[in-house]
Amino acid sequence: MWCVPHPSKESHTLVLLDTEGLGDVEKGDSKNDSWIFALAVLLSSIFVYNSMNTINHQALEQLHYVTELTELIRTTSSASSDEVQDSAEFVSFFPDFVWAVRDFMLELELDGYPITEDEYLENALKLIPARGPHTAKINQKKKNPQIQNSNMPRECIRKFFPKRKCFVFDRPTSDKELLLHVEEVSDNQLDKNFLRQSKNFCSYIFTHAKPKTLRERITVTGGGLGTLVVTYIDAINSGGVPCLENAVITLAERENSAAVQKAAHHYSEKMAQRLRLPTDTLQELLEVHAACEMEAIAVFMGRSFKDDKQMFQKELVDIMEKKKDVFMIQNKEASVKYCQAELKKLSESLMTSISEGTFFVPGGHSLYLEARSKFEQDYKLVPRKGVKANDVLQSFLQSQAGVEEAILHADKALTNGDKAMAVECAKKHAAEREQQLLREKQNEEEQKMAAQERSFKENMTQLEENLDRERENLLREQETMLNHKLKMQEELLTERFKNEAEELNKEIDQLKEHIEKIKNNKFIKVSEVLDMASMALVAVLPGGYKALGMGVKLLSDAMKRVENPY
Repeated sequence: MWCVPHPSKESHTLVLLDTEGLGDVEKGDSKNDSWIFALAVLLSSIFVYNSMNTINHQALEQLHYVTELTELIRTTSSASSDEVQDSAEFVSFFPDFVWAVRDFMLELELDGYPITEDEYLENALKLIPARGPHTAKINQKKKNPQIQNSNMPRECIRKFFPKRKCFVFDRPTSDKELLLHVEEVSDNQLDKNFLRQSKNFCSYIFTHAKPKTLRERITVTGGGLGTLVVTYIDAINSGGVPCLENAVITLAERENSAAVQKAAHHYSEKMAQRLRLPTDTLQELLEVHAACEMEAIAVFMGRSFKDDKQMFQKELVDIMEKKKDVFMIQNKEASVKYCQAELKKLSESLMTSISEGTFFVPGGHSLYLEARSKFEQDYKLVPRKGVKANDVLQSFLQSQAGVEEAILHADKALTNGDKAMAVECAKKHAAEREQQLLREKQNEEEQKMAAQERSFKENMTQLEENLDRERENLLREQETMLNHKLKMQEELLTERFKNEAEELNKEIDQLKEHIEKIKNNKFIKVSEVLDMASMALVAVLPGGYKALGMGVKLLSDAMKRVENPY
């Protein structure tokens, strides 16, 4: 394996997998070559088959490994006896096929006319008629076993690899001495045609090589490739066969777990960048949370797949809720610390006057109330005190209740009635402040609940959009398979294999029926998943009772939206 930064595609790595040569008679296990061939097909997005001299009958017979693929690969764990279904679905995850012919010595022509390398390959892959190349009718009851065997590699290549390409290469050099050490030879010592052909080949690979994908266009990352290798090898070594469904499940667990961590990190990083603690209001923090949460969910959705029970999405929601709670605690602590520091500065003159006995004189209570009122007004003008501003002020004023009472009793200018009225007034103001704090707590709870509802709605909206994307990917995949079958049928008819072409009708009809089901069953599929997801998310979000009622409404709205066709 050779991994290098892709020469022309940013943020992509080019992975070159080189296998040992096939067909070595000295190998002890003949099955070894078949497994190598199958693994190369499973792991690559472009499969390059390298042979010598020409594409002739012998070269195609040596490619018999392709006929064994239906026995060595399964698409689903329950499809062990359903070979037709397996082979039909191979198209959705098999690589492009490139045949590289080295030391090519022939002229590229057919019936005296020049042809391209691709036309040369397609002509070599034409099926051999039972009674000669010009036979219009074929007796299907008496098929020639030898011709059948010769046609099998051709049929399999055409069936499994819809996108095919051919490159022919002259000898790198006619100098035998240089050929023995060709890896050490500089370019200027190599044949010009060979250099041109090599450049064209590399250019094609760099330009047309797609990221490796599995069924439903699931993209494989570098770490995912490692997971696939281990999963396939473990299956082979245990005496089984690589199963794509099992590999996707294993890969999904790894990728979804990584998607959760990546999204959670994105949330933490953006919250830390955008929050200036203490926030002026709780709503300010919740709005930053909502924006960061929306981005984090998008990060998760962009990488996750096959999270059928929304276990990983639920885990992400739980992580972000806990992180949000931590930010809210930090916000409160920052507010308390800041407000206490501001109160200490603003109350210095008031506390000095108290300690110096300034208010323990006739008329002192009125002077005290005036000084305290000015202090409260100054405190109100302090910006960005945060969510605990009134709590801290209330605690301070409560701590001064005894001082005010002492000043009141010491004020000789007041009658007993005046003092009793002042005590009642102080109690009334204290009760009003308590009521204000209760209202603030109630408002805070309502804001938190609104944030929960927003979070639920955002999760459900992005999940619905993700389901739509998955459905569109599945549709495109099935339509690609259908187009390939139709093209194969057209080729068979052109080559006068009418019976074989008619045999494809059943597979074509099944694919068409499946495509219609995907289109028509969109509402059922999406509503079922959204139903499960809504229950899962309500369970993890705090304030579940209100969110549950809101969740049912959102689910109903979502169902109405998806009921409408595109």
